[in-house]
Amino acid sequence: LAVPLTLKIANVNWQSKLNKAAHHTSDYSSTEAILRRGQAFTITVNLQTMVQSGDNFTFIASTGNFPMCGGLAPAGTKAIFNLSEEGASGWSATQEPSEPGCMNFTIFSPADAVIGRYKLKLQTVSGNKVSSTLLGQFVLLFNPWCPNDDVYMANEKERWEYVLNDSGIIFQGLEKHIQPEAWNYGQFEEDILDISLAILDRSLNHRQDPAVDTSNRNNPTYVSRVISATVNSNDEKGVVEGKWNGKYCSGTNPLQWSGSVTILRKWYRGRYKPVRYGQCWVFAGVTCTVLRSLGIPTRVITNFNSAHDTNINLSIDKYVDISGKTLHLTEDSVWNFHVWNESWFIRRDLGSFYDGWQVLDATPQERSKGIYQCGPASTRAIKEGDVNLDYDSSFVFAAVNADYVTWIHYSKKRKERIYSDTRKIGKFISTKAVGTNARVDVTANYKYPEGSLKERQVYKKALKLLGVRSTGKRTKITRRRRRSSVAWRQNMTQPAQKPNISGKLILDASPVIGQDILLTLALRNLISDFKTIKVKLSASLVLRDRKKKRRNSVSLSIPVKEISFKISYSQYKNSLMDDRKILVTALCETKQGASLLVEKDIVLQDPLLTIKVLGPTVVHMAVNVQVTFTNPLSEVVTDCVLRAEGSGLLKEQLRIKYVNAIWLITRSLWWEIWNKSGFFKKILSTS
Repeated sequence: LAVPLTLKIANVNWQSKLNKAAHHTSDYSSTEAILRRGQAFTITVNLQTMVQSGDNFTFIASTGNFPMCGGLAPAGTKAIFNLSEEGASGWSATQEPSEPGCMNFTIFSPADAVIGRYKLKLQTVSGNKVSSTLLGQFVLLFNPWCPNDDVYMANEKERWEYVLNDSGIIFQGLEKHIQPEAWNYGQFEEDILDISLAILDRSLNHRQDPAVDTSNRNNPTYVSRVISATVNSNDEKGVVEGKWNGKYCSGTNPLQWSGSVTILRKWYRGRYKPVRYGQCWVFAGVTCTVLRSLGIPTRVITNFNSAHDTNINLSIDKYVDISGKTLHLTEDSVWNFHVWNESWFIRRDLGSFYDGWQVLDATPQERSKGIYQCGPASTRAIKEGDVNLDYDSSFVFAAVNADYVTWIHYSKKRKERIYSDTRKIGKFISTKAVGTNARVDVTANYKYPEGSLKERQVYKKALKLLGVRSTGKRTKITRRRRRSSVAWRQNMTQPAQKPNISGKLILDASPVIGQDILLTLALRNLISDFKTIKVKLSASLVLRDRKKKRRNSVSLSIPVKEISFKISYSQYKNSLMDDRKILVTALCETKQGASLLVEKDIVLQDPLLTIKVLGPTVVHMAVNVQVTFTNPLSEVVTDCVLRAEGSGLLKEQLRIKYVNAIWLITRSLWWEIWNKSGFFKKILSTS
């Protein structure tokens, strides 16, 4: 009798170029097969021995440390499927025509397959003999191009923007002074996909039960929530450590980051030691990189006047003293801007009405189910006031729709509620436009028009679902920290009396760092009575705590009156924080009627950097780039650093230091960039 020969494989051709083009993964800087689920891919198996007529082939695709087939719990991490038969897992394979000495196979993964790194084995049964050969490894990602995938996005331009675009804009500043800041996501750069998978493996969920965690990675709701927890370092030695005040000597000032790649590599190469330091836009930028690299359409969102409602009673209470200085009597606060993410996928746990954009926030603000994580919260749930739905929709609802109540605190026993503003919170919610760097306002995705009947109805619905009485006190606390007894009682007073004067602070010129700030306080009498107004002016540095730097008091008689004043450069230059923000307040008091508090946040403008490319740009050819900076100060600046980065241009962030540079006049910097290789050479320091 003839003895069946064991099938011997010479090598496997993963058809990398063909598969990557078909799966939209050509941009990944990796030689590994990177594929998307719900879509066929082809491989060619080159043989050392001939296939016997009775040979039967079975494929085994497995992921994770404890792969298990469907029907077992946890399941979905191991698929066994025969040729021309769809297995119970949804995987299938067919043999295609081929030349002698090789076999061509088309393999199809289901649209709900677990994402991650897989091993693919070929098991051969020849007579009574069974052999198994490892064909290789591949990475399987979410697939926004597949209609059956939970992350499917129908619009091709949006897929390009929210999955394939490796750079973007993060909006910062103030509601009336919105500034675009460039951010290099770099999701296709070398090692970034490996790092993204490592982030999943470093999560608390994975360490507690690796098998269950891996089996849940077919669900974008689950994966995105894990990422929101692991990008911050609060619970599990995640990627970025947050810091909002003080000095940054033991790390990097958050303002100095301009991309995610350096941060992610530093965390990975430093054996998962959290990278110091980040703030909201850093957490959001890194989260966007990780989720796009895994195939989940993601964008960065900025919410101006963003509320941090610690006890979720939908009321943010601000206290000022009789001079207008902010007092910290409550843990509630309002960020001049806050940055989070939105990812696009369907919500099988909530129902199709809540499909679409989902809010994720990796900035560690409050615990959710015991961990510093937030989301995914459906934007539809937030807009409709469905604050009882998973995950953290109540917290995000408060961030965009809480009422803002201002009090004058005279003593522990006496305070005056001077204003309740239903329109202050959640302004100009912004993201980058598809295909351009323009700003798109997405506020309408989060709430109905301010002041409309529908908006107030939704607000009252949310109060009811949260168990908050009209006093602002909750009948039951399900999460978040308790406030002080003063904060709990603060809404028990009578509604605020409206001031009978109005006012606003006006900048006389654009505020530029190094220059005096010129302002005018314009007041107007709303009734015919003649009155005397006492005005107390103050200016405070704005970071997370507000330090008073200047105060002045003046009395005047109106019906209409303007007061011009200035904050000189000498007054703020030694105390200005890195984010260049100053809060100006005017507390206007009358003998009769309610007091008026007028506030204005000011962001001092940095001098512009101009970038000029000197000559044509050709792939793999060096090009000269000139960067020009004009010193706006009347004094010498030292210890200057130029930072630059760009996907495909520079492997790491470029830092050029000028310790003794005197930049009283325009200076230029030239360097060569080797396109698509990351090589650069500085050829001229200054001119």
